[in-house]
Amino acid sequence: MPDVNVVGAGPNGLAAAVVLARAGLSVQVTELAGAAGGALRTEELTLPGFRHDVGSAVHPAALASPFFRAFGLTSRVPFIIPEVSYAHPLDRTRAAVAYRSLDRTADGLGRDGQAWLRLFQPVLNRLDGVVALTGNQLLRWPDDPVAALVYGLRVLGLGSALQVGILRGEAARALFAGVAAHTPARQPSLATAGTGVLLAAYAHGDGWGYPVGGAQAVADAMVADIVAHGGRFSFGREVRRPGDLEPARVTLLDTSPVFLDRFAGDALPSRYRRALARFRYGTGVAKVDFALSGPVPWSHNETALAPTVHLGGTRAEVIFAQREVAAGRLPEHPFVLLSQPSVLDPTRAPNGRQVLWAYTHVPLGSNVDRTEAIVSRIEEFAPGFRDTILATASCTAQGMSQVDPNLVGGDILGGQVTLRQLVKRPVVSTRPWKTPVPGLYLCSASTPPGPAVHGMNGWHAATLVLRDEFGIREPPTLAP
Repeated sequence: MPDVNVVGAGPNGLAAAVVLARAGLSVQVTELAGAAGGALRTEELTLPGFRHDVGSAVHPAALASPFFRAFGLTSRVPFIIPEVSYAHPLDRTRAAVAYRSLDRTADGLGRDGQAWLRLFQPVLNRLDGVVALTGNQLLRWPDDPVAALVYGLRVLGLGSALQVGILRGEAARALFAGVAAHTPARQPSLATAGTGVLLAAYAHGDGWGYPVGGAQAVADAMVADIVAHGGRFSFGREVRRPGDLEPARVTLLDTSPVFLDRFAGDALPSRYRRALARFRYGTGVAKVDFALSGPVPWSHNETALAPTVHLGGTRAEVIFAQREVAAGRLPEHPFVLLSQPSVLDPTRAPNGRQVLWAYTHVPLGSNVDRTEAIVSRIEEFAPGFRDTILATASCTAQGMSQVDPNLVGGDILGGQVTLRQLVKRPVVSTRPWKTPVPGLYLCSASTPPGPAVHGMNGWHAATLVLRDEFGIREPPTLAP
């Protein structure tokens, strides 16, 4: 009989299992899919030899994460850190580029260069404190109050109508709108600005890293560590209720609140179940993977160097597309988040060919295939792109939720990312990972600190389990 059951082998379930196995507990991980990883899987989705990231492709949060730093991720998995973090074409002749170098980025933004420096240099100076702030929950006092103030002032400025006075040129406004649009919500808002400031700071700090060979390498490193410390895995096995698991002292769910409610049922107090029912999911995503005969024929040369590209046009176009989705409509010219890892990593496709990963936001639960909309959007900035396509693999928002039930309605962020739901995730509590059912914990992206591949949700849940259930107050070392 294991000490701990972990349901779900996504990044946070694996992080929790790493911590608990390292503490000397017997850990059983059960996963519905045929392999570990969740958002960290890499598979041949189109043609043989073309390795596509099923979920997350670029990993700025992993490089900055306190959990992954303690785990020694970059000593276990080779990462490529590009000089160009992301690019944002405005049209066929103009593009704004975010380099890892803050100074070089500012130099390319003309009259907004000094404003970009004033925005991000203070954040970089306090980046460890900002990461600590965003890697915890909002109900605790920040470890570095100055970092919290620096970050908070920028979020307030860029998340309000003041933004147009801070960034005046079209290039800088579009560059920030694109990185803020990783959170699918109306702009400007505090949620999108918080995302934008953090991701842009990562871009100018540790960089936006790509694991060689694909995201699966990160999952494989965590699995290897768990197994080395006695953990066990069971794949392709559906869990619906406690009786589907071996009896254990503790169960951690790397799942949605919907699953938690179904799994625990009447064992949960009615008030807690009502709170789970009020938890809101955001927009969905429709994703397309491409096998290409060669590089994307970008009109703007520097866009060809960027492993991450935000296709949204001007700030006004990005805002309009996001508002259309929020209103339940499919924009004719969508915002497309695109990754071309073959720019950095030749192991991803054979014979000089390339893989391309792209998604666009859609209404929650949409069953509309957006392949043509994404191809047309890419063609606007890369004429002739269609001619490079060898094969595609498309997944609607509804399809994504069928492949991975945690992605409710195709929401890849584990619930709406709003100021309210960063506090209430999924309930308001100083220990939101612990449910009212004895020995039952939630550790998914639907808990603080929210989405991204950083493992901190699993880390927080696991350290709470060690203290409350096993009396272990000092977390184990995670170093290789």
